[in-house]
Amino acid sequence: MTRHVSAAAILAAGLFAVNPALAETELTMYYPISVGGPLTAVVDGMVAEFEEANPDISVNAIYAGNYDDTRIKALAALNAGEPAQLAVLFSIDAYDLIEQDVIVPFDDYIQGDEGQAWLGSFYPGLMANGQIEGKTWGIPFQRSTIVAYYNKDMFREAGLDPDHAPATWDEMVEMGKALTNDDHFGLMIPSTGYPYWMFQALAIQNGIELMSGDGLKTFFNDPRAVEALEFWTSLSTEQGIMPKGTVEWGTLRQAFLEGKTAMMWHTTGNLTAVKDNATFDFGVSTLPANVQPGSPTGGGNFYLFKNSTDEEKAAALKLIQFMTSPEKAAEWSIATGYMGVSPAAYETDALKAYAKEFPPALVARDQLESAIAEFSTFETARVRDGLNNAVQAALTGTKSAADALNEAQTSAEGLLSAYR
Repeated sequence: MTRHVSAAAILAAGLFAVNPALAETELTMYYPISVGGPLTAVVDGMVAEFEEANPDISVNAIYAGNYDDTRIKALAALNAGEPAQLAVLFSIDAYDLIEQDVIVPFDDYIQGDEGQAWLGSFYPGLMANGQIEGKTWGIPFQRSTIVAYYNKDMFREAGLDPDHAPATWDEMVEMGKALTNDDHFGLMIPSTGYPYWMFQALAIQNGIELMSGDGLKTFFNDPRAVEALEFWTSLSTEQGIMPKGTVEWGTLRQAFLEGKTAMMWHTTGNLTAVKDNATFDFGVSTLPANVQPGSPTGGGNFYLFKNSTDEEKAAALKLIQFMTSPEKAAEWSIATGYMGVSPAAYETDALKAYAKEFPPALVARDQLESAIAEFSTFETARVRDGLNNAVQAALTGTKSAADALNEAQTSAEGLLSAYR
């Protein structure tokens, strides 16, 4: 169906400048789901509500798999000449998307104080990955930090305080040993899917950031990073509180729900699914500290594709503003466990009431105080693959942590040399 919207209606939003002409406003939006569960229904519901409120805009929302699958499919569609105006992609894809010249900065398409206020309404920690060289390329939507989930019933059975999650690495090891028995492990940290993300958390906690703020340097073989990977490996090889080898991202939530591990690190995007399916008392906490506390942010941002008309960009921006509004951000957070992307989301009646009833809904948000931007550089995908391979090589015993990270660092330096 082709629907029409007047330029006057677009201009009424006050944030976007277009030529005074009628515009076809069919939008195609690609988006990922990386935690499983019926989250596509949540997105579809939000889109349907937007269409009802904006009958001149039609949205074809395409679920395209995980983040990597979605990037590949969206870019393939663009390269094939198929229309797509916006997408939710990895927040860390910004460098690559800019390099490929497929997105435009939001700053070029908003106007006035109201538009600037909108750009300034999001948590700065969630804007960090999307703001590059003075421009805003990504708007936070499906955003997270890593949190620690723990089985309070298992804590009680092991004689541990069910209201005290590990606050330090040493406590995590000590509690992990008390929680490990023939039936379950004390801890599982996923090392497939996004191993670089979990490793970044450990590195932050050990006092080292893995990349520079300009996306041009990596610090994989810094002694503190090597020590962090050695610690992760030791959880299985020396401490015996975690399975040897790799732990699957996609099945870990179910393993936790089935009682195969007492603690797990995972995205806050799993929070509502755990809440709805756990048959035991569980808790959620910020990640433990070593030198310092910390977690990388994570998840997806909205991007505007370059190869679309001004009228389509106007409609796409209107959809993005709708889906990131305080009310919708609160709805999304409650339905999924992802963070409300703005302070205003947590001031809505809905999210205030939900957080009062279910305090774990605030853990990821509170962890923003010690969070840093998720790992991202130029040549992000290739640099990240090298780091993923290094982490898995160390965890499987194929290479030492030092050798694996030295190789990843050498590869990253080669890939990034052309951008310096």
